[in-house]
Amino acid sequence: MNKARLIITAINVEQLTQDEAARRYGVSQSWVSKLLTRYKHEGEAAFTPKTRRPHTTPTATPQSTIDLIREIRATL
Repeated sequence: MNKARLIITAINVEQLTQDEAARRYGVSQSWVSKLLTRYKHEGEAAFTPKTRRPHTTPTATPQSTIDLIREIRATL
């Protein structure tokens, strides 16, 4: 059982407060709050880890530039 599921179960079954659960399991109260919010919105899906990969890469080279480089390399 992962820690997130354990904390949610303790809060729901044992009627622990967020502060009590955070102290008992050695995590921050803000993380417990975020976990509860995710659980209320997503249900069981809240227990799966979220990706930390960014949604966008603003410094990425534009596709048009990549295509131009490939075209120039092909002619060399």
